[in-house]
Amino acid sequence: MSIKLLYGEETYLLETKLKRLKKDFGELVKGINYIQIDETNVSELISDIETPAFGFERKLIVARNTGLFKKAKKTAKGQELAMINLAKKIAEYIEENNSLINEAVELIFVEEEAERNELYKAIEKYGEVIEFPLLKLPGLIENVQKICAAYKVKIDNSTAKYFIESCGTNMQDLINEIRKLIEYVGANGVITKQEVDLLSIKQIDSVIFDLTDNLGKRDTRKAMEVLNNLIYEKEPIQKILITLYNHFKKLYIVKEASKTGKDLAGAMKLKPNQMFLTNKYRMQAGYFSEEEIENILEEFINLDANYKVGLIDINVGLEAILCRYCS
Repeated sequence: MSIKLLYGEETYLLETKLKRLKKDFGELVKGINYIQIDETNVSELISDIETPAFGFERKLIVARNTGLFKKAKKTAKGQELAMINLAKKIAEYIEENNSLINEAVELIFVEEEAERNELYKAIEKYGEVIEFPLLKLPGLIENVQKICAAYKVKIDNSTAKYFIESCGTNMQDLINEIRKLIEYVGANGVITKQEVDLLSIKQIDSVIFDLTDNLGKRDTRKAMEVLNNLIYEKEPIQKILITLYNHFKKLYIVKEASKTGKDLAGAMKLKPNQMFLTNKYRMQAGYFSEEEIENILEEFINLDANYKVGLIDINVGLEAILCRYCS
C-alpha cells in the first residue's frame, strides 16, 4: 500500500519501521524522488504529489508532524481552521486520486498523535494505518530478549524485568543500555542482575525506589548511600527533592485508593507501559502510615520553601528528613 500513517508514542519502533520503508524504497535523492514535508510546507503536499520525479519512476514523500491529525476544536480559528480545511482537502484528494498516488508516489505520514478525522479515515480506507503504542512489560521483555538473542546473548525473564525496572521503559534508552551489557558479556554470554547493577545507568525514578525501600526498612546507612551516590553522579539536588516528593505523593495516593477502592493505576496516572509499577508502589506504601507520608510530604514542601529563601542548606535538610524517618 502506497499511503501510510505511522503514529504513536513508541518512537523507536516507529522510526525503525520508517527506516525499513525508506530502505525498501531504494535510492533516494532529496528534492527529486525524496520529499520531506512538515507543518511549515504541508500546504504544498498535493503539488509535491503531482510533480513528476524526474529520472525516477516513483517518489517517496514523508510528511512528519504536519498538524493535519490534531483534534479539531469547536472554536477553531485562523491557522487551526486552515489546517482542518487542508486535512479535508487532502482527504478528498486521496479519495479521488488514490490510483494515481499508488502508481507514482509512496506517501508516508508520521505523527506522534493522530485524531481519527477525515484524513485518517481516507488513509485507513485506501492505505494503511499503523499505531505504535507504548509497549507494556511483556512486550518490552520480548524486545530486549530478541536483541540479546541476535548477538547470541541470553537474558532470562526476571533479569530482563529487573533491567527494565532499573533503566526505564523507553525502547531507545533500553537499547543503548543493553548494547553495553551485550558487549561486556560477549557472544554466548549471560546477562545477570550483577551486570545490570555494574554497567547500567539507572533512571532516577528507579534509584528513588531503592532509596524508599531503605527508608521503609529503616536502614539509615543504605538510604544515605543511595542519596550520596545520586549526588556523586551529579543529579541536581533540587531534582532529587522533587522526584522524592512526587514518589511519596504516589504512595499517599495508594493509601487513599485502597480506602476508596479506586483504580490504583488510574489514580496515579500511570501509562500503559508503567502498569507493572503498581505492585511496587503498593508494597512501599505499606512501609509507612498515612500520617507518616503526610508528614514527609509536608517536610519536603517546607524544605523547598526554606531553601529558596536561604534559611537552610538543601543537602543538610534532605539528609535530616531521611534520617528522621529511618530512625
